[in-house]
Amino acid sequence: MSGLPGRLSPESFNLPVDEIRRGFYTDVYFYRTKAVLEKLGRHPRVVMQVFQKKDAWLGGIDEAIASLKLCSGHFDGGGNWADGWDRLEVRALRDGDRISPYETVMTIEGDYSLFAHLETVYLGSLARGTLVCKNVRAALAAAGGKPVLMFGARHDHYSVQPLDGLAASLAGMDQVSTDAQASLWGGKGIGTIPHSLIASFDGDTVGATRAFADLYYPDVKVVSLVDFDNDCVNTSLAVARELKEKLWGVRLDNAETLVDRSLIDEMGYFKPTGVQPELAFKVRRALDAEGFSHVKIIVSAGFDAAKIARFETAGAPVDAYGVGSSLLRGENDYTADIVMVEGKPVAKVGRRFRPNERLKKVT
Repeated sequence: MSGLPGRLSPESFNLPVDEIRRGFYTDVYFYRTKAVLEKLGRHPRVVMQVFQKKDAWLGGIDEAIASLKLCSGHFDGGGNWADGWDRLEVRALRDGDRISPYETVMTIEGDYSLFAHLETVYLGSLARGTLVCKNVRAALAAAGGKPVLMFGARHDHYSVQPLDGLAASLAGMDQVSTDAQASLWGGKGIGTIPHSLIASFDGDTVGATRAFADLYYPDVKVVSLVDFDNDCVNTSLAVARELKEKLWGVRLDNAETLVDRSLIDEMGYFKPTGVQPELAFKVRRALDAEGFSHVKIIVSAGFDAAKIARFETAGAPVDAYGVGSSLLRGENDYTADIVMVEGKPVAKVGRRFRPNERLKKVT
């Protein structure tokens, strides 16, 4: 089922249209192919077929279509751009659709010289969008309905944030950390206080959280990062005592190489380093014992779908998971093949035209 009610307009993506038209982001051999065809006046009508090889959820298709709508065509003799979209017929699935290995997600039919230079661009959009969409789906499934927060912006180039955030929203995630990630679906970035704010208050987590609350409460949920001193239980209690009802939650983010002070006496029965289910239990019991049952617990640091599943299996008292680079890692490559030329099958050995009744014409 598609994650958005309608396709996003091409203008939503703020594509560098002039650069794409001139082949700046294109593997050079594709642009040279376009040049050869134009030089010879050769304009084969082809069917280009796009697919990938995994069980996945489609992402990036609207951006791929945007590149075709805005950047297909050619420069005329005067150096002016002549649009080519009206001479192409594109059929595609929808962002958020579940897709199968080798399933055709898009076909492009028309004069190949109009869009030969765009293959690198639209395949890249699909690869990135589908990868993030798939990873977010896996994390949300492991969390069993609990919120998962996207904290991956710092782990990749800033320019990919809008597409990453769109892919995450298609998968069902509506909590991202930057406005750019939320820009294509009308949301806003959310987050906790960072370690840097605590450091700016000379390591005083209570003081930093109080200052944050004084500025942003009640418009922003106040979530304190409580691992600065590697003592999550006592820091959580100290912040809760100070802020009381203003404190929405605490976030456990201990480094993988450290053992939280509250767990030192229990070492030997479980992996003690980093954020572990036992630490969440300790913090929950301590907060509840002093009447702070309203305070939520968010965990982060090294989480992926497998680690979330481990916490859920253990019944850890976690209210939300912060997940970073694992949502951006892996690969979900796409391939584009010309499979028909002038209505006749023409494809490299091992490839063939694979019609897909689910494809819908793009207008």
